[in-house]
Amino acid sequence: MATKSGSEPIGANGPKAKDPNFFASVYEVVRLIPPGRVTSYGAIATYLGSKGSARMVGWAMNASHTQPDIPAHRVLNRNGLLTGKHHFGEPNLMADLLIAEGIMVIENQVQNLADIFWDPNLELL
Repeated sequence: MATKSGSEPIGANGPKAKDPNFFASVYEVVRLIPPGRVTSYGAIATYLGSKGSARMVGWAMNASHTQPDIPAHRVLNRNGLLTGKHHFGEPNLMADLLIAEGIMVIENQVQNLADIFWDPNLELL
């Protein structure tokens, strides 16, 4: 697991969606997604010990658009669909940001999802 400033792992003790720090924990994980890779709302929720809270991760992503250091465009639904695209202001901005990172997007769906999927449960050991 990744750690917060080298101390305890992100999501230690499994923060739940009710935790007031849940959004902050989501943002910490999202900041770690490398350019050219994507993850899902559910993968983040599971990593944070809150399996079943994918929708809450989506709410966090929607609330993150005032924070330019959070690459919300790299978080998709489990099928690679750009379900959050309407929160980006411009209809194609989410796809454009992904394409700029070398990710192929066709009809609002990321192609080769299995090849570029970043699973925090595996990557942040």
